[in-house]
Order: sequence, then C-alpha cells, then structure tokens
Amino acid sequence: MLRGVLHAWRYVVGREGREDVDPTHLEKAVDPDHAVVWIDATSPEDEEDLQSLKTELGLSPTVVDAILNPRERTKLMRYGDYFHVAVHDCACTGDTIDSREIDVVTGPGWLVTVRHPATDWSQVDLDEVARRFELQRAEHSTTEQGFLLWALFDVIVDRYFEVVDVVDDRLDEIEDVVFSAEPPSGIPQEIFTVRRDLSTLRRAAAPMREVVNAIIRKEIDFVDEPAIVHFHDVYDRVLRVGDLVEAQRDLLTGLLEANLAVTSNQLNQVMKKMTSWGAILIVATLIAGIYGMNFRHMPELDWEFGYPLALALMGLSTFVLWRWFRKKGWL
Repeated sequence: MLRGVLHAWRYVVGREGREDVDPTHLEKAVDPDHAVVWIDATSPEDEEDLQSLKTELGLSPTVVDAILNPRERTKLMRYGDYFHVAVHDCACTGDTIDSREIDVVTGPGWLVTVRHPATDWSQVDLDEVARRFELQRAEHSTTEQGFLLWALFDVIVDRYFEVVDVVDDRLDEIEDVVFSAEPPSGIPQEIFTVRRDLSTLRRAAAPMREVVNAIIRKEIDFVDEPAIVHFHDVYDRVLRVGDLVEAQRDLLTGLLEANLAVTSNQLNQVMKKMTSWGAILIVATLIAGIYGMNFRHMPELDWEFGYPLALALMGLSTFVLWRWFRKKGWL
C-alpha cells in the first residue's frame, strides 16, 4: 500500500534525468551536497501512509496532521531545518471552479509534495514540473532544489491563468445573455455561480503572494539566488492573476447592474403599456358610467340617435387615445 501512495525520485548533480528511489529508504538517498530527492504522495488517508516520511525525514506530528487534514490557508511555516508550505491549486470541475490544497514540505536536499485529489479533479501535471526543473538544471548546470520548488509554483500559477481564461469565456456568455434581443426576465443564476468561483480563485491565489515574497526574502536559506530570480517572475505573475480576478469581479458587478437595469426597463415598458390601455379605456368607461346612472331626465335617453352617439363617442375616444399613445411609443 505504501508504494501505491508514495513515489520518490533522485536528481544527482552532474547526471541527466532522474532515478527512482525506494520510499522506505529515503534517509540513504538524501545528500544535500550532491542530489535532490523529490517525494510525491497522492491522497494519503492516515498516518500509516506517511510513516516512511516521519521515519526517514523526521517530520513532526504537527506537519503530518496538517498534511492529513488539508484545511490550511496558503502560508509558509518553519519547523527546525525544514519548511511546510500549504498552497492551493485551482481547476475547473464541470461547471464550477474548485480548489485543492497541495502540501509542500522541503528541507536540505529533499522536497515532498502531497496532493489531495477529488472526484473529476485534474491533478497538477508532475511531468510538466519535472520538465521545467530539468530545463533549469541544463541551463544553470546545477541541481538546485529551489528550481524544483519554483517549477511546482510555476505550474500552479499557470493553472490559475487557465481558470481565469475559463472565467473570461463564461463572462462573455453572461454578457451575451444580458444584452441579447430577448434578455431573461430575472437575474441569470450563472452570475452568482461565477461570483462564487471568483471568490474561490481569489482565496487560492491572493495568499500565494506572501509565500513567494517570503522565499524572495530568502527565508528558505537553501533556496539560492539563481532560483530566487525565477521566483520574482512567479511573484509578478501572481500579482497579475490578482489584478485579472479583480477586473473580472468588477465586470461581473457591472453585468449584474446592467441586468438589473434591463429588468427595470422591461418593467417600465410593461407599466407604460398598462397605463396606456388604462387611460384609453377610462374615457369609454366614463361615458358608459354616465349613461348607466338611469336618471329619468336625460335627454339622450329618449333621443333616437342617443345610443349610436354614445357608442360613437366611446369608439372615437378609444381610437384617438390609442393613436396618441402609439405615436408616443408607449404601445
């Protein structure tokens, strides 16, 4: 069961590619001066699944508990000579955006990633993380574990941008609905769904700025200067994600206000029509009411043309008022 949960690889200085490592013998593989060991755990269920990490890497019960109960806000914590970083990945699951915690624990010469998957959840592509790390190894001729941490962060931020693009498409669809020839009578529910999704993305991306900034300030002492230069780029991109999210929130608010304005305008049109027809019919109703009072001394009652005249007056007043309201654009 352990081997099904944990996977470990070792990057040796001066040697291309990586080699598999037995997760139960990590202590022998760790060599901060000559290699970097990467351990990945997928959905650990209990402490037994992480027993190898506790034994071989000396993880404290506090860190193990944080890993097994992914409820941490994005932050960087130090425990002796190693660090725990809880970051949040975002992806689209069906018609909504969901967030999942990724726990990263790193010490001299080793790095652990713990992913917590869910149904229909698109996991971070570890092959892409490894590819970017390999590119930096080749470019800088070094196996600096800061580049591995950077590669992971870089892929996560890329996924933020993918989610932003999806939200853009959904905002375009909402805009088409709101400003269509026949707009909906109520508020489209998609507006509230997108607002909730933007809040999810914002809660995941915004705190990452502080984590990346802490790395830039060299709070993780075994992340060297070449990797820190790359983290500056990650920091700028995280700020860009935050700006895009805020812009989308403003656009969504504008669409909601536009929808309310359109709905209000529709109501005004209905009220104008009702008012027009009420004014048209009230004159005929007034004439009918007068001649329906049945007083004995009403000259028109005994007149041969009284009834046709009353009908003519009602028809003429109705037609004149209808033409007038139609010309005003109320009908």
